Amino acid sequence: MSTEPIRIGVSSCLLGENVRYDGGHQLDRLIRDVLGPWLEFVPVCPEVELGLPTPRESLRLVQQSDGPHLVFSRSGRDITAEMTAWAEKRVRELENERLCGFIFKSRSPSSGMERVKLYDRNGVPTQTGAGLFARIFMAHFPLLPVEEDGRLHDARLRENFVECLFVFQRWRRLLDGPRGRGELVDFHTRHKLLLLAHSTEIYRQTGKLVAAAKELPETELYARYQALLMKGMRLLPTVKKHVNVMQHLLGYFKHDLSADEKAEVLEMIDHYR
Repeated sequence: MSTEPIRIGVSSCLLGENVRYDGGHQLDRLIRDVLGPWLEFVPVCPEVELGLPTPRESLRLVQQSDGPHLVFSRSGRDITAEMTAWAEKRVRELENERLCGFIFKSRSPSSGMERVKLYDRNGVPTQTGAGLFARIFMAHFPLLPVEEDGRLHDARLRENFVECLFVFQRWRRLLDGPRGRGELVDFHTRHKLLLLAHSTEIYRQTGKLVAAAKELPETELYARYQALLMKGMRLLPTVKKHVNVMQHLLGYFKHDLSADEKAEVLEMIDHYR
């Protein structure tokens, strides 16, 4: 198994960089110290990279007739156009970084994935916005695993994100080598039970796609498989899904186990359930 670190983007403040509007940081030790040994970080701070000073006036999202705008909270200066132009340029640059994911700063008007405060014309906020940079990034890289710092402190969401990172890295490694139908069949064989733990339907769809591999151009085959792979990996596993996988695995040993041994395994699976 490769020990190559997984390269991901991250909001700079989460690594302890003093880039926040108040001159401080939002160091997350879970990200830096627990996940960090497995990862290679590419820090991104939209405000500082745009050229704004630190410290600076805070920003907010304000709903306008043509969509959310990024404005300074006191002066009201609107920097939507500047930030949009910078973000569209930055995501094109990030294509060369070969990222396998991104961790955003939650609630940030530039980098929050979701539930960012969005103010109406009367100054009343609702948690329905998405950070301007985060929104452009996710539209540009729709298949890339993404998460927020706050959500990573939920063990189930964190485990799923880490799984997605490792799978995406393996997929990138597959794309770097010979890209034939046989290589895709091998990848699917090694990951199909992992997919089954996430989605029975995606497991079926990828199986049918691989079975029909010879009928499709390789470019289309790989593109369709990748879309299904990452769609499935985003769905959270459950106890019920894990039980299904274990029962599926048991089928591989039906000619090797006695009736008593099979009954014992089924009993242990039932205890897990």
